[in-house]
Amino acid sequence: MISTSLIPWLDPETIISGAGPWALVVVCAIVFAETGLLVGFLLPGDTLLIISGLLTHTVLVFGVDIWWVCLAIGVAAFLGGEVGYLIGHKFGPSIFERKESGLFSVRNVERTNAFFERFGALAIILARFVPIVRTFAPVAAGVGHMNYKKYSLYNLIGALIWGVGLTYVGYLIGYIPPIADFVQEYIDVILLGAVVLTLIPTVWHYFQSASKAKKAAAAGKDVVTDPEEAQHLVLDPEVFDRGPEHDGR
Repeated sequence: MISTSLIPWLDPETIISGAGPWALVVVCAIVFAETGLLVGFLLPGDTLLIISGLLTHTVLVFGVDIWWVCLAIGVAAFLGGEVGYLIGHKFGPSIFERKESGLFSVRNVERTNAFFERFGALAIILARFVPIVRTFAPVAAGVGHMNYKKYSLYNLIGALIWGVGLTYVGYLIGYIPPIADFVQEYIDVILLGAVVLTLIPTVWHYFQSASKAKKAAAAGKDVVTDPEEAQHLVLDPEVFDRGPEHDGR
């Protein structure tokens, strides 16, 4: 593999040499964090899956067949969704009791709630393909006490379509030599670009919301979500039974 070596710590060869047989575990940990932990939306999950599949085809990056890679990533995505639900279910509305600034702003919760309002339980599947919503959807479902069996079924379907599907799409790209060769040669640049493109909206939102909260606080306005306000952010369980035909109405 030829590498531009602009950012060695993102070079797959460097990652493999450092992680050794744990390279696949590292990828799965990232997938798990993005779908199960509230800090996960900082991670470039979609691109990571595609590149993992591609490198499995071209250089057998993990040392195992693509189906094992897909299975491991799919399981990590499913378990992440389950943990996210349990976090929301156990800690309830208190999760939403945060300052109206930074990465955990109420705006992210409202964006996720709007997604549920529009698509109902199908949001669990569709959210896999929407950054930020992908991270908050399991928690919102848990806080709203969505039926656990129903949630787990949709979570499994979403994990298979997203985790397994995108990884295998990356593997199929390996059959297109021009694209595969380009990715292999400039993999570190592509990964850096993916990270930057993922972080720009997040960082922009952070500074924008922090600035608004600072100005509001200076004006004497309430910028903290208290328990009563957090309770209003909890979705009605009936929302989870709706279909996309409601379209938010």
